[in-house]
Amino acid sequence: MSLVEFKNVYKSFDEKTVLKDVSFTIEKGKIVGLLGKNGMGKTTIIKLMNDLLTPTSGKVLVNGKKPGVESKRSISYLPERTYLDKSMTVNQVFKYFMDFYDDFNLEKAKKLLIDLNLEIDARLNKMSKGMLEKLQLILVMSRDAELYVLDEPLGGVDPATRDYILDTILSNFNEGASVIISTHLISDIERILDHVIFVDKGEIILSSDADELRGETNESIDEIFRRMFKC
Repeated sequence: MSLVEFKNVYKSFDEKTVLKDVSFTIEKGKIVGLLGKNGMGKTTIIKLMNDLLTPTSGKVLVNGKKPGVESKRSISYLPERTYLDKSMTVNQVFKYFMDFYDDFNLEKAKKLLIDLNLEIDARLNKMSKGMLEKLQLILVMSRDAELYVLDEPLGGVDPATRDYILDTILSNFNEGASVIISTHLISDIERILDHVIFVDKGEIILSSDADELRGETNESIDEIFRRMFKC
């Protein structure tokens, strides 16, 4: 059984259709790039699998069931925009996550905090956008989840930190779990991807094993993306 499955999914807001006949599957144990330019439907797909939106038609399944309370227990989600109370300290946020999620690993969170040069007593309203993105990544990767969903996790950090964050993702998700990374920064994440899904104007225009795609085209994923999207 696939970990995530979309079957002929359409999503409309008022009279505007933002997803058109979207179908794909995500298997366990894969790092998947959900790739496309901004505004092409990536975040809508992510919100559907996190039960933050419902499809206009078609089916979304997580572990064979419609998204809901059960699936939220198995998904660790990093949204594009921060959702944290900025009046809190990092330590208070950790305690909040411990109360809210049974699978939150405090020791892992503290180690990642040190590795990413953040202070446990720091107040969020004194932190930069990049620091907040690091903190949110720590929170997400410190859960013992089946699926990690990261929406634009690298946008506000410098290139050196991006490399560390990718290594953090690689070394901190469970064997058998999967990771979905939604981004338009293809070259930064290409080295860790097992599978790629290209999204354009609300449609899936390509879904392929990353190594097979590189072998067939003799191009990098970034080069293929630039050619297909005429960047």
